[in-house]
Amino acid sequence: MSIFELNTTHDPRRQSWVESANVAEVDFPLQNLPLGVYEHEGRVSWGVAIGESVLDVQALANLRLLQGDALLAAQSVKGSELNTLMGLEPGLVHALRRSLSALLGADTPLDAFEESSQKKIKRLAKVLLIERDAIQMRLPCAIGDYTDFLTSEYHTERHGRFKGLAQPLPSAFKHLPVAYHGRASSIRVSGTPVVRPNGQFKDAAGQVVFGPAPMLDFELELAGFISRGNPLSQPIALDRAHEHFFGWVLLNDWSAKSIQWWESVLGPFLGKSFMSSISPWIVTQEALAPFRMPLNARPEGDPQALPHLHSAHDRAHGGLDIELEAWLQTPTQRALGEPGLQITQTHLKHLYWSFGQMLAHHASNGCNMRSGDLLGSGTISGPTDESRACITEITQAAKVPLDVGHGETRIALQDGDAITLRAKARHAGAVSIGFGECTGVVLSAPVYPHLESSSGAGA
Repeated sequence: MSIFELNTTHDPRRQSWVESANVAEVDFPLQNLPLGVYEHEGRVSWGVAIGESVLDVQALANLRLLQGDALLAAQSVKGSELNTLMGLEPGLVHALRRSLSALLGADTPLDAFEESSQKKIKRLAKVLLIERDAIQMRLPCAIGDYTDFLTSEYHTERHGRFKGLAQPLPSAFKHLPVAYHGRASSIRVSGTPVVRPNGQFKDAAGQVVFGPAPMLDFELELAGFISRGNPLSQPIALDRAHEHFFGWVLLNDWSAKSIQWWESVLGPFLGKSFMSSISPWIVTQEALAPFRMPLNARPEGDPQALPHLHSAHDRAHGGLDIELEAWLQTPTQRALGEPGLQITQTHLKHLYWSFGQMLAHHASNGCNMRSGDLLGSGTISGPTDESRACITEITQAAKVPLDVGHGETRIALQDGDAITLRAKARHAGAVSIGFGECTGVVLSAPVYPHLESSSGAGA
């Protein structure tokens, strides 16, 4: 079946016997069923989020409460990583989703089982339900490679102006999806503290110094996990690119702008590689089928994409109707029990390039992808003030401080600040689904070893 084809798992009329999944605007209704890996009472397992709970799919498989292709899919997972499941044929993954949807549905028959077994299976499923507050999330898979793109024209042009470039938008930007190779080893799951990095940068006097990075920033992104890869030297056609995505997570590509802007000759390096955060639940490709939308038309006068990056199918279905937001909570707000301040509200439609184009370009030289590789969208900034998706844009590169209340302002993130990213897929006629949260609190930089002072002249 096509991943764009709607089926009973998307039916907006269906509800779950898990009551918290039926609440309006809940992130994880029956129509979502995102996958994740977690630890509970010293045991690592994997399952699906449903309302405020988690269903232990690994236990379902161990007890053989799944059958046929659904059981084969669940049994493919060995250990605590979902890579093997992600690399299966889409039909097997669909069979698992279909069975879980039936198992968790309030009134739907379990047509994969004998009628006499249905009550027993649902009763056991309730035993295998765990409250999400009682678990500790882990990375959902082994991430072999991580590539981050730069696909918002608004974000790119603004940063070019802030840097004083004569040509704020690079000439290549409208011809190909610009990207850099990130550091997979420092990707962490939501909730992991973000330690301010030490690094080399120019201070206010223009001197090159080393020490705690003063201009720490967040970047609001969406990231796609690769399902099945491609052999080395074999490109991925744009019309088939969607078949190579398993699902999406939120991504905060934390940025030490002071380090990044000084070091960027070949591209970002230490200003990015200290850490990136992702939300723990993978919202699958199939779950997002109702939210496919056309890409925005290219502005008049822009160059036509070259044939390998142009497809009528991608133009018609390559977008996703996803709203995204970022919240900042200061230590003062936390102490007072305040939720913080929404500082960004944007939409995925503002990207100049689709995820399909990103992947097709990435593999166009024969670069081989593998299950679990991660592709970041780049900062999802839009044209309006409220859609600026990082502190640098919000403050116009520290020229206009952000008022965060209680007499405080920000031109960059301070120690103790927390950033929380959220997103919702919405479309007429569909039940909206969410991604959960991607959160991180900034901690102070460690004292650098073997230095007599916290900063010094660069070599």
